[in-house]
Amino acid sequence: MKMLLPLSLSVGRCLAVATAALAWLVLPAASAAPKPLLLSEVLASVQTQYPPYLAALIEQDIANGRARQALGAFDLNINVGGAFKPAGYYDGQTGYAVLDQPLPFWGGNVYGGYRLSSGFLPNYNKERTSTDGEAVLGFRMPLLRDGTIDRRRATFWQSQIDQELADPLILRQYLDFIRAATVSYYSWVAAGQRLNITEELLRIAKNRDSGIAEQVKRGASAPIVQIDNQRLVVSREIAVVQALRRFQSSAIELSLFHRSRELAEPIISPRERVPAAFPPHPRPDETQVTAAIAKAAIFRPEIRRIELTIEKNEIDRKLAKNNLMPYLDVGVEAAQATGGTLPKDIERTEIEAKIEFKMPLQRREAKGRLEVAESLIQRLNNEKQFARDRIAADVRDSHSAIIAAYDALLQTRKNVDLSQQLEDAENERLKQGATDLLALQIREQATFDAKVLEVEAQAEYFRALANYRAATAADAPPSLAR
Repeated sequence: MKMLLPLSLSVGRCLAVATAALAWLVLPAASAAPKPLLLSEVLASVQTQYPPYLAALIEQDIANGRARQALGAFDLNINVGGAFKPAGYYDGQTGYAVLDQPLPFWGGNVYGGYRLSSGFLPNYNKERTSTDGEAVLGFRMPLLRDGTIDRRRATFWQSQIDQELADPLILRQYLDFIRAATVSYYSWVAAGQRLNITEELLRIAKNRDSGIAEQVKRGASAPIVQIDNQRLVVSREIAVVQALRRFQSSAIELSLFHRSRELAEPIISPRERVPAAFPPHPRPDETQVTAAIAKAAIFRPEIRRIELTIEKNEIDRKLAKNNLMPYLDVGVEAAQATGGTLPKDIERTEIEAKIEFKMPLQRREAKGRLEVAESLIQRLNNEKQFARDRIAADVRDSHSAIIAAYDALLQTRKNVDLSQQLEDAENERLKQGATDLLALQIREQATFDAKVLEVEAQAEYFRALANYRAATAADAPPSLAR
């Protein structure tokens, strides 16, 4: 007894340690079981990791760069120059440095700087200054052509529209990517569930094979019955291989949208992550079609893109009308001598007013530009009207597809119930010897086909729903919607 007690205690301790170790090994494995892959996870990956969408977002950066480029027309300019005569009667030299600032309004510009001359210059030379030079300040302003609009401002205004135009371009691609990812996801779910159904049908045939073998041994069934069931097992194994290939293909397709967070590498989701069932699928409200069309007309990017393009062409039209007008420019320049000796015919402070008129007589370039702009606007207005009709047709068609898919889904469920009842009844008759294996195989195949149709009907419902949401721009992010 004295030796058994310590032995029993040591055995108890060993069992406790072994149990704890087993629990430590099993619990993490259980907790590490993969969770079902949800659509929200795939769509989140599209929004943050999908390369084509990230490439589309760069369109906004490109538009911003073009706007900054257009602003370059209003940059402050420095002009420095000079002249001298190495030979001739006059030996004077002149030099100047001027800052010129174009104005963003009314096409004018202001300038100011310093001029200096030396040597002997003719008295009609306007560049003569005192020996210490003179400060210059002036402005130029167009009164007719290039007043309300000119090429610099037109380019800048159009670049601002391009910044807005980037949003509908990105949104169009975003909606297409979300729809494609959704369709790919539900195709993957359907392929996984079809694989499960196919394997279940194979399992039934394999389980029945052992029972038939016992019956053949007892002489209750002919050997040909077992051969026929083995043939059925082989044919169903082939079906499993085909279903597995279909699932692998859909998983590879889905991996283009489902990517890792760190490296954005494609993730091929295993079948363990296939959800056991599709999400709920309520019947769509048929009374909301009109409201959905109105909403789609507002949030779909096509109309917004056309409207912005019309605005760009309106600027071209205004610029063409501007170019039909003559130039009538005025300006004022003031010069202040900074010191030194002045020529006798020059005052220390001088102010000069300028006016210039110029007009091309034929103006064919401006007339042609105006004709092009007006024609483009007319074409875009026609495209805008058709875009509205196209959007309404898309919404109606996708809504009709959802209703049809929903009704078909209800019928496929009834088909599954009826097929299952017939299979169960045929199985019971086989046990009673009232039928043969061939009849049961036919019932099993009918049930399998009904279940596959149900899975495909569910996938079709959610594919139709994805098309409907894309048609109504239901998934448009607030940052891209108008």
